[in-house]
Amino acid sequence: MDQLIHVAQSPVQARLTIPGSKSITNRALLLAALAKGVSEISDILISDDTLAMVNALQSLGIAVQLDTHSCSCIVKGSGIPFPRREASIWCGDSGIVARFLLAACSASPGIYQLAGAEQLQKRPIGELLRILMQLGAKIISENEGRLPVTVMGVEALEGGKIAIHATETGQFISALLIAAPFAKIPLVIQAEELVSYPYIEMTCAMMAEFNVLVHRINKTDFSVPVPQQYQARNYRVEPDLSTASYFFAAAAVTGGQMTIQSISLQHSKQADTAFLTVLESMGCIVMVTEQGLTVKGGITLQGVTVDMRHFSDTFMTLAAIAPFASTPTTIAHIGHARYKESDRIAVMYSELKKLRVKVEKGNDWLKIYPSVPQGAVINSHQDHRIAMAFAVMGLRVPGIIIRGAECVSKTCPNFFKLWHGLYQV
Repeated sequence: MDQLIHVAQSPVQARLTIPGSKSITNRALLLAALAKGVSEISDILISDDTLAMVNALQSLGIAVQLDTHSCSCIVKGSGIPFPRREASIWCGDSGIVARFLLAACSASPGIYQLAGAEQLQKRPIGELLRILMQLGAKIISENEGRLPVTVMGVEALEGGKIAIHATETGQFISALLIAAPFAKIPLVIQAEELVSYPYIEMTCAMMAEFNVLVHRINKTDFSVPVPQQYQARNYRVEPDLSTASYFFAAAAVTGGQMTIQSISLQHSKQADTAFLTVLESMGCIVMVTEQGLTVKGGITLQGVTVDMRHFSDTFMTLAAIAPFASTPTTIAHIGHARYKESDRIAVMYSELKKLRVKVEKGNDWLKIYPSVPQGAVINSHQDHRIAMAFAVMGLRVPGIIIRGAECVSKTCPNFFKLWHGLYQV
């Protein structure tokens, strides 16, 4: 699907409700499935990734009742072992589903086949497979350490001390932490390097809310005591700050004002709260109000130099704002973004060049200069964050068409409906 983005004729002024966090939704669904009892999860995100997790859990025999109208889900948890000792699991394009269920299935005696879409098959899981086999699981990979794989789970993971290299994604560590209560002895994880640390903190916090404690020895080492058992609970998912970033960016590039309702900075578990600090550094005003969180665009945007290793999902949003700043912007330490839905550094570089934006790139950085972008057809590369980021630029640049715009269904199926509503407020 091609999507033409309309130029904003005046500063954007809007108040919106954003769907629930993808990261929190999928963690909550899995934790509820691993818990004893019935959990109700409210304000969940209804998207391709959520449906992939729901369908995967149902394939494993977990009773999941999803209400797409109320954005809620009832999960009757079984703990481990899973009710079905043999299952074929389709992960779609979801890295979370693939990696988290690889670990969970390894801790459940049975034979589980995990497969995914072509895009997901390119994403790395080799280091996670190595660790899971070290912990006792037998895994057959048909694609040199990538999906599809067959997992022969065990009665209990071995546990003990493991060292893991986690520069590609923090999801490996989160997956192991979630499965750790099902080990024979405490699992101690020593990360040689890691990225996206706030997402690991999110995992630890949510595990605690479902009654399993993680001992954080330091920023890179974790220990999960056993025995522990997840317990069911009712859980509310907070709005997705990654999705909100594009709407805050709309205020930034048009000098307008955007309020996202029901977001609490003080209690948020999401890494992308840091993006708001970046916007403030560029000259925007961030306000916490009774209605939610408000960003007001500054008269002049300033370029920034920022390390985004721990909140890289919003680096593309910043890259979309940067050409309109008065000074250059350098986005550093984002090398792991090459292993996402696309090679996001290469894609942002090539698509910005199409718009005649002056941009430089390295292995783990981008530098974007003040520019006068020109309209062009943007290839989303079937990456939802690429499509949404260039929608931001379309508010200022006539003639931006996003090819493959349907990919936003991965995390926000109604994104363009919300986006077009900005012109009608």
